[in-house]
This record gives sequence, C-alpha cells and structure tokens, in this order.
Amino acid sequence: MEEVVVIVGAGPAGLATSACLNHLSISNIVLEKEDCCGSLWKKRTYDRLNLHLYKKFCSLPFKPHPPESPAFMSKAAFIQYLDDYASSFNISPRYCRSVESAVFVEGDQKWRIEAKNTMSGEMEVYVSKFLVIATGENGEGYVPPLPGLYSFGGEVLHSSNYKSAVGYEAKEVLVVGCGNSGMEIAYDLSNIGAHASIVVRNPNINLPCYEQKMFNSFSSAFYDR
Repeated sequence: MEEVVVIVGAGPAGLATSACLNHLSISNIVLEKEDCCGSLWKKRTYDRLNLHLYKKFCSLPFKPHPPESPAFMSKAAFIQYLDDYASSFNISPRYCRSVESAVFVEGDQKWRIEAKNTMSGEMEVYVSKFLVIATGENGEGYVPPLPGLYSFGGEVLHSSNYKSAVGYEAKEVLVVGCGNSGMEIAYDLSNIGAHASIVVRNPNINLPCYEQKMFNSFSSAFYDR
C-alpha cells in the first residue's frame, strides 16, 4: 500500500499530524500497535490522573478545548477529546499494526515500512514518501536493575501499571522518583492511609504550580503522621 505519509503511533502527536495532513488533503495512514488511539491514556494511566498543564497548552490543532471545561481536565475528559478529535478529522488508524522495520530506499526515494498485523500474524508492507514517528517518549516502562530488587519479598510495580491506592491501605510504600507520576501516586496513596515515602535523586525540586500544590499537600500529610 502506498501513501504520501505513513505515521507510526496514534497518540496525540500522531492524531494531530494526521489531522493537519488531512486539512491539506495530503494522503496519510496511521499505524498503531494497540487496538485504540491514545492507548497510553486509556491503558497505562492511573485513575485520578488529570492534565498537569493548563488545557490551553494541551489542545490539538484546529480543536481547542471548550471554555466550560476545567482548567486541568480529567483523564476521562481528555480521552473523550482524543476520540472526538479522531472522528472530527476522519482519522482511521490501522490498529494492531506493530512496525517491525522501516528502510529508506535510495533508488525510489521512498520509505518501505513493514508492519505485523498482530491479529492475523501477517506482515504488511507500506510505501511512502515521508515517514513520521509519533510513538512518544513514554511508550515503554523502565525499571532499573537495582541490587536486591528481584529478591525483594514485596510487590514491585511500575507507575504505568498503577491504577489506584485501593488495596494499599496502611501499607508501607516507597515511590521512586518525584516526577508527575511519582508525586501524584504518592499523594493518592497518602489520601487513603498508606504510609508513602518518596526517594528523590536530586537535592532540589522545581515543580509547576499544579504539582507544587500537590507536593505541599503530600508533605503536610507526611509530616502530620
């Protein structure tokens, strides 16, 4: 199959790229390894997640968020926004397509992309003049090989697999890292009565307003124990 542009990834960046190309009547196709668009938001985020940035900075081209929506939109609201966006701009990703290779053929001046249909097991070949990689920077969770980690008797969970604090009541939980996920998961745990602590690699923490408020709330709950 030949298109002008092949886009790998149906997250926000991939959808936005396809919408802009459709707006200019440039043929394109989106290949997505999962069975839905915005899979990171739908499958690998915790329940209490809200946008960490003001909604103005999280809208996609040609579709601003409505004025009545909250400044920091909920996970559910943003997922609905992504689904509506794909529908509004006639974006129909090919789901369950895992891109196995992409080679630029010098003689043809075109890309040859091989993707596996994970439903049928068949390999598919796509040819395009341009290739856009929109797989994001958080596609795969990383757990560093810390000494003693695999002999630890408790539960070890990457943040992408965390959903809620239910089941952690009164338990000792160590959160490694104070990025957006680490701070909010620690806050979520403290709200339900878990004994959450955070390990921070750097001596200084610089946080936007949203995370700073959450950090202050968590710190108060921690030191009040």
